[in-house]
Amino acid sequence: MRKSSQTSGHIRQIRPLARDFFSRDPRRVARELLGKVLVRDEDSGAIKPVRRSARIVEVEAYLGAEDPAAHAAAGNTARTAVLFGAAGHAYVYFIYGKHYCLNVSCEPEGRAGSVLIRALEPILGVEEMAQARGIEIGGPKDLPKLTSGPGRLAQAFGITRTRDNGCDLTSPASGLWIGDDGYRIRSIRTTCRIGITKAAEQPLRYILAGNPFVSGRKIPLT
Repeated sequence: MRKSSQTSGHIRQIRPLARDFFSRDPRRVARELLGKVLVRDEDSGAIKPVRRSARIVEVEAYLGAEDPAAHAAAGNTARTAVLFGAAGHAYVYFIYGKHYCLNVSCEPEGRAGSVLIRALEPILGVEEMAQARGIEIGGPKDLPKLTSGPGRLAQAFGITRTRDNGCDLTSPASGLWIGDDGYRIRSIRTTCRIGITKAAEQPLRYILAGNPFVSGRKIPLT
């Protein structure tokens, strides 16, 4: 079974993204997150931690307190405090009574903004992802079942609010982090956000053009 259509053949070194990367407008952060790598390292008692990693192929930007679709529109509360804190931290929420969703905080501290991670392409740890999802992978065509969609990818990476909300995604020491392995994307497409009702018409969803792991509709606006 392949590890990734984009990285099969050798493993690239992954460098953590700096906090300054995230301390910007969510729209810019969202576009530049495409092609980056989400990593989960877990200490299983072995000599080396067990690693799950996957390339970010779909994201949505949320623009803070003035964006009616953003959780930050409710203000700085106990639930949304991470969004108003330092950039580069995980904001995890529970939706539909069954799914967790992973966001990363953006903008300088005191200003809320975020990017929702909507889909990933697996690189390492496919077996661990399948076990976490409770599914069997029979071949490459089954791989999107692992990480195509925000709920699926959160489950595949063992992401929960209790475990990960507020963790520092710029630090490998946190066990859940985002890095750059030097991969260069070819083409980005933009669509309206999906799966929401407020401000759904905003063209703030960004996808890697032609990637089979993108969730939902794939018809681009640009």
